[in-house]
Amino acid sequence: MMGPAHSLSGAAAWLGVGAAVAAAGHPMPWPVLVVGTLICAGAALAPDLDHKSATISRAFGPISRVLCGIIDKLSHSVYKATRGHGDPRRNGGHRTLTHTWLWAVLIGGGASALAVTGGRWAVLGILFVHLVLAVEGLLWRAARTSSDVLVWLLGATSAWILAGVLNEPGNGADWLFSDPGQEYLWLGLPIVLGALVHDIGDALTVSGCPILWPIPVGRKRWYPVGPPKAMRFRAGSWVELKVLMPAFLFLGGLGGLGALEFI
Repeated sequence: MMGPAHSLSGAAAWLGVGAAVAAAGHPMPWPVLVVGTLICAGAALAPDLDHKSATISRAFGPISRVLCGIIDKLSHSVYKATRGHGDPRRNGGHRTLTHTWLWAVLIGGGASALAVTGGRWAVLGILFVHLVLAVEGLLWRAARTSSDVLVWLLGATSAWILAGVLNEPGNGADWLFSDPGQEYLWLGLPIVLGALVHDIGDALTVSGCPILWPIPVGRKRWYPVGPPKAMRFRAGSWVELKVLMPAFLFLGGLGGLGALEFI
């Protein structure tokens, strides 16, 4: 799928989680709902770090472009080193390493560890990166016509404000993990969810997505998971624009209402 659809699906997914935990009797504080939604929307773009033309490659100027090139080469190297007898030869790393459940867990776990050990500045860094990505995905028309500096300033200002709100007692810094020293441990959860939602979205397209790697399926270690071919669509097609994106908006709205009802 394209960047805006990925971000919308990520936002809808976290709002759905908010509604589910609220219905189970453990509602999120509203700052956790808001911050988690934005992080998940941004994280839903991150698996495309292996694609030089993806939305994320433009998000941080030369830094993100160089990083995308490095991740592309790394992913391609891992693919070549681990491919099974049934996996085809490839010329690049797109939709390989960064499009797996293992990558999602490692990135989310790393972010949680960084947030816990790195203190306030680490939290601000995680928020800044994902808020900039959320702007690029959710407000993509405005982001493409405005200055990158303005997007970065918006991300930095929002990160500073939201971190301050979360730090207030009862606002969610210790949500889900309440023992001393575990503040912000939950920040990795929307990152994992955003990456997995991205992978599921790509699995619906023509090429499928190797979400299960390194678990082999038949003779393939990089098996492209997806529905029957007749149910798949091309990225950027009318199915994505006219069906999926409105569905994500609707489901996200329902999830938000369900989550806020119990707060």
